[in-house]
Amino acid sequence: MAGRPRVVVVGAGLLGCALADELTERGWTDVTVLGGGEADDHPGLVFRTDADRTLTEFAKYTVEKYAGLDGQWCFNPVGSLEVATTPERLEELKQRRGWATSWGVRAYSRTPRECADLHPLLDGTRVLGGLHVPGDGLLHARRAAEAQARRAKARGARFAAEDVVAVDRSGGRVTGVVTAAGRYRADVVVSCGAGLFAGLTVPRVPRTHEYATTGPLPELAGDNDEHVQAGKPVLRHLDSGMYVREHVDRLGVGVTAAAELLPALRDARFETTTTVVLPGTPDGRPLLGEHPDLDGFWVAEEVRPEHSAGVARELARWLVDGQPSLALHGCDLARFAPSARFTAEPIRASPFHERQVALGAHFASADGWARPERYRSDAGAEARAARERVAMFDLTPVSRLAVTGPGALPFLRAMTTGDPAEPGRVSAALLLGEDGGIRGRLTVARLGPERFHVGEGGRLDFAWLRRHLPGDGSVQLHETTPGTCCVGLWGPDCAETLPELSTTDFSAEETYLGDVPVVALRLSTVGLPGWELHTTADRGRRLWDTLRERDIAVAGYQALTSLRLEAGTPVAGVDFTTEHDPYEAGLGAAVRMDKGYFLGRDALAGRSAATVSRRLTRLTADSALQGKAPVYVGGRPAGYVTSAGYGHTVGRTLAFAWLPVEHSSPGTTVEVEHFGTRVPGRVA
Repeated sequence: MAGRPRVVVVGAGLLGCALADELTERGWTDVTVLGGGEADDHPGLVFRTDADRTLTEFAKYTVEKYAGLDGQWCFNPVGSLEVATTPERLEELKQRRGWATSWGVRAYSRTPRECADLHPLLDGTRVLGGLHVPGDGLLHARRAAEAQARRAKARGARFAAEDVVAVDRSGGRVTGVVTAAGRYRADVVVSCGAGLFAGLTVPRVPRTHEYATTGPLPELAGDNDEHVQAGKPVLRHLDSGMYVREHVDRLGVGVTAAAELLPALRDARFETTTTVVLPGTPDGRPLLGEHPDLDGFWVAEEVRPEHSAGVARELARWLVDGQPSLALHGCDLARFAPSARFTAEPIRASPFHERQVALGAHFASADGWARPERYRSDAGAEARAARERVAMFDLTPVSRLAVTGPGALPFLRAMTTGDPAEPGRVSAALLLGEDGGIRGRLTVARLGPERFHVGEGGRLDFAWLRRHLPGDGSVQLHETTPGTCCVGLWGPDCAETLPELSTTDFSAEETYLGDVPVVALRLSTVGLPGWELHTTADRGRRLWDTLRERDIAVAGYQALTSLRLEAGTPVAGVDFTTEHDPYEAGLGAAVRMDKGYFLGRDALAGRSAATVSRRLTRLTADSALQGKAPVYVGGRPAGYVTSAGYGHTVGRTLAFAWLPVEHSSPGTTVEVEHFGTRVPGRVA
C-alpha cells in the first residue's frame, strides 16, 4: 500500500499493542488503537515447541522480543518441564523433542531423577521421564502490552479506551469504525482479539479451564521474591491436564491438581480460582488474513499470548511489505471450507460413496469430505494393483475451478508460472508470491478459447486468484468441486482398459466414456500412465459403474500416498511452502521464464537449481519415519522431514526432507530421529 495509510487496531490487549509496535517500527505511524487494556488474569505459560513450525516460530520471536523489553520483566525464562507417567506419553515427549530439534529449539529428554532435580517439589518416583526446554517460561502479558504501547506511542500511535460498535464501508472497502464517542476514518482496520469480524462467519472453539492459586507453601519459603516471582520450570503433566507455576511462595495450578505428583498440594489451601479462556479454532491455529469480501479489513483472532509478538510481526510484514515472511497457509483465514468449518466429521460425500461402502471402504475426513483411505486391510495390495495393472482412485475431494471469459488466458499467464495457451493441453503451473515463494501448485487445462479447468489447488489458491481478478469483469472464477466428481485411473494397463481415450501425455479432451461425458486429462501424480476423469456429480455413479464393469480395481488414499512418494511428487503446503522457491523445491521445470511477465518472475531472476543453498531432498530408509522429524548429517542436525511413508511396491520407507545443498547429493548417509532413536537413511 502506497504512502502511510490510516490504521485502526481494534483491541488494546497484548496482540493489539504488539501490532501497533511492529507497524510503527516499520514506518506506519498513523495508528489508532481502540479498546481496553490487557488483563492480569492469564497464567502466562510459554511452551514454544509445537508440531507446526510456524507456531513455534511465533513463540520463539515472542520470547526473544519480550525478554528484551524495557521496564520490569515481561518474560522470565524459567524453562518448562513436561513429565510422563505412562510409556505412551513418554514416547510422545520423545517426538516433541524431535520437533524442537527440527525447529531450532534447545530441548532435552530427562530421567526421573533429573526431573526431580529440576523441580524439587516433584515426586520423581511417580514419573517415567520428562522433556526439559530451558528457554520456555513465563510471560507477564500486561507488562508486555504496556511496554509495547509505550514504544508505539513514542512513534506517533494513539490509544483510546473506546469500544467499536460498527464498521464503516463503501464500495466493498472498509472506510473506518464507529465508537460511542465518534467515528474514526481508516484505510486499514485490524481486529486483534476483539472478536470483530464484520459479518464474516468463522470457526471459533475457545476452551476454558479453572486456574487456582494456593496459599503460602512452606516448601517455597524464601525461594523467590516479589520481583522475580518464579525460579522453577513450568511443570506440565498432560495425562492429567495439570500445569503448575510459581507465584513467589504460592503455586498456580491449572485444570486439575495432581497431588500424587506434587506432594506439596496434598494439604494446600487454594485461595483464589479464576476461569481461563484459551482462544482456539478446530485445528488449533489462529485466524489471520484479510476479509474475503471487505478490502482493508483484517483479522488477527484466536491468537494465544505466547504467539502474540510473532503473529504481530508477520501481520505487520503482510500489511507493509505485501506478504509475510513465514508460511501462514496453516493460519490463513481462508483455509476453512464453509461446509467444514464447525465439525471434524465428514459431511460431504462423492457420488461414489454408496458403491465404496458396499466395497468395505474405510473412510477419513478430508476437508469435510468422506475420503476412502483403503478398501482392504492391506493398502499395499491396492498400490501393487495400480503398479502392476490398473486401479481407480476417488479424487473428488481435490478442489477444482473453472476460469472463463475473454481475459482468462492473459489472467492465468500472469498469475502462474506456466503457459496454458495451447488448446487441448494440460500444463503444470505454480502460484508465486512477489518474492518468488511458492503459494500453490496447479494443473491448468485449456478446454476452449475462453474456458479453462484448474485443478489440484485449494481454497487458499483460489482465494489468491480471486483477489487478483481484473476489475473489468473479463474473467470469471467458479469453483466446480461441489457439482462435479473425479476419478484418477492409473497403471500400465490403462490404455488397454480404456482404448477410446487419448494416450498423448498432457492431453485434455472432452469426450465420452461409454455414455458418460467426461473431461479426460492425461496426467499423473503417481508416476504411472493414466488419466483424471471428470464428470458432473449426477453422472458420477454411472462413471463409477462403467469403470468397474471393465474389471478395474479400486484403491484408497493410503495407496495413493505411497505411490506419490515412490514417484517423488511433493505436496504444496506440506513439502514446500511460501518460504521456498521453485528451484529449491525441485519444481523449476514448471517455470516458463521465456513467456513474459508473471507474478513473482522478477524475484526469480538470477536464480536456478545451481544457485540454491538448500534443497527438497528424497530419502530412503529401512525403518519407519515421520514428518517433522530432524535429519542428522555427521551427527549434527542438518534439516527436517516434511512427509514420509512406506513405498509398498519398492519395499522401503520414503521421505521428503529439507537439507543444505551440500548434503543433498544422492548416496549421502543421514540419520533421522524417530521417537528418540536415530534411524539410518540415505539420500535417494
